[in-house]
This record gives sequence, C-alpha cells and structure tokens, in this order.
Amino acid sequence: MIFQFDFTENILKPLGKLGGWFLLILGIMWLVYAAYETKRRKSFKRRKVEDWDKEFDVTKFLKGLTYIGFIVGLLGLISGFSGLMFDIPPSVAYATTTENARNLFTSILLIVFGILTFVKPANDLPLASLIGVLAASLVVVILAFAIPQQLVDVIAVFVNPKILLAIIFIIVFAIVALTAKFYTKAFMTISKAISWPPLAVIFVVFCFIQGFLLLAVGVSISGYF
Repeated sequence: MIFQFDFTENILKPLGKLGGWFLLILGIMWLVYAAYETKRRKSFKRRKVEDWDKEFDVTKFLKGLTYIGFIVGLLGLISGFSGLMFDIPPSVAYATTTENARNLFTSILLIVFGILTFVKPANDLPLASLIGVLAASLVVVILAFAIPQQLVDVIAVFVNPKILLAIIFIIVFAIVALTAKFYTKAFMTISKAISWPPLAVIFVVFCFIQGFLLLAVGVSISGYF
C-alpha cells in the first residue's frame, strides 16, 4: 500500500455513531438554504425565479454557506449508510434508552436528506466539475490503499508513486467531468424542485425534532423502526 489506513474503523463507523448530530447539522444546512432562497427570490412563498431575476442580491457569505451543503450532504449520506451496514445506533442516548443497534428510520432519513442536501446546490455550481473531482479523488484514494507494497516498489523504480496518483487524478477528472456534463440535467431539475423555502423549513423542523429526540431522549420520532 502507498498509505495504510483502515477506512471502515476510522471513517465509516465513527460517522455512523453521529447519526443524531448529523440530523441537526442537516437541519441547520436547510435553514441556510431557506434563508438563501428567500433572499434571492425576494419572497418566502415565491415558487419561480424569472429569467430577468438572474442577478440575485445575495451576500457572498450566504452563498458560500450553501456550497457547504455538498460536504454536509455527503457526510450525512455516509453516516446513514454506515449505521445501516454496521448496525450502529445513531446516538449514545438511543443505545442506552432504546437498543444498542441501528435505527432504520434514522438511517433512511440520513440517506434521503443527505442526497437532497448534496443535490440542492447543483443549480448554483458547475456540477460536472464537482463530480469529476469526487470521482477522481475516490479512484486515487482506493488505489492508494489497495495497491500492494510490492507493486508500489516496482512502480517507484520508474516514477514517484505520488506523482503517478496525481496524473491518474487529472485523467479521471477530465474523463468523468466531460461525461457527467451530459447527464446532470436530472440533478438540476431536482435542485429546482426542492428550492422552495417552505419545503426547506419543513425539512429543518423534521431534522431538528428527530435529532433532538435521538440525542436528548434516546428515541425515534417514528416509534416503529
């Protein structure tokens, strides 16, 4: 291996244990989305933004916060999948009060809201380039941890392995970004559909209630999953 790191023990399982916290973070993120959309639409209830309204009166700080949604959404998604895969309770209180096992309802919420939070900024960012960066990063990380040390030693005779990884990153990024450019229309449509501020507020309330119950009370809002 070029690098030695246990991804499951050091990343996936710890994120799975933070399910309750990620629901609160997702709620905060959707609160930011609601504020952003309200300001740029100049109305809380307005559904559409007309073509002549392209130049939005939005601060760079607020717009920058919306971009964090990609990271928050991705981490929330991973937390949901980790809890589901490794049977991890979403909070210490839940493990103590209810059961020391996953909460299916919470995992599904994290996955769904994680995807929605990740997709939401798609209308404001070059999504194809972002997908290219993520795909290239994933490929490089997998290669870095999966290549046997013997093969690394052989590669090192001809080229620095880290330089090779950088070259692979650039190649994968270029290919994926160009390909994704033709398939991002669906993401843009979803992004526009979930951009309505009242819908964002509903997400906020739901995430806050479920997160609070998991962290403070140790129960799920569903009571059935």
